[in-house]
Amino acid sequence: MQTHSIVDFSKSSNIENWLIVDDVVMGGKSSGLFKMDDAGNGKFFGEISLDNNGGFSSVRYRGASISTDRYSKIAMRIKGDGKRYQFRVKEHLDQRHSYVAYFTTSGDWETVEIAMKDLVPKFRGRLLDIPNFSGDTIAELGFLFGNKKAESFELLIDRIYLQ
Repeated sequence: MQTHSIVDFSKSSNIENWLIVDDVVMGGKSSGLFKMDDAGNGKFFGEISLDNNGGFSSVRYRGASISTDRYSKIAMRIKGDGKRYQFRVKEHLDQRHSYVAYFTTSGDWETVEIAMKDLVPKFRGRLLDIPNFSGDTIAELGFLFGNKKAESFELLIDRIYLQ
C-alpha cells in the first residue's frame, strides 16, 4: 500500500507550524498546549474550562498544501487518554469551515484510519448542508478537544500520513 507522510515526529522535529486555537477567541478560558515530549512525539494537552461559554481547545498544522488525489484515507499513529477527539482538515486556508471526523482513543498506542470521504463539513459545531470532503488538497489539519465537560486532556501524535 502506498503511503505519503504528512507529519512524522522525532526528537528533532520543528513544531513552529503547529498553532493552538482555544475558546479564548470567543471569551472562554480553556488552555491547550503543543510541545514535543521526551520520546519525540507531538503532545497536545491542556485543560478545558466551561467558564464564559467556553469548552474547546484545538491544535492546527499549517505546512505546504498536501496533494491527496492518489489517496483515500488519512491515518495517524496516536496515543490518547481514552477520550473522544475531532480530527479536522481544510482544503484551503481561506475556507471558514472544516471537514471533521470523530474518534475515541483507547489509552494505548493505536493507528486510527479515516476515509477522507467520511469527513463532514462543520462550522462552529454545526453540520453544513454541503458535500463531505472531496478535495484534492489539504492546506490545514488538526485536532480539537471539547466534550462539554471541564476536564484535562492529552493526545500524543507519532505520525500522520495518507494511504
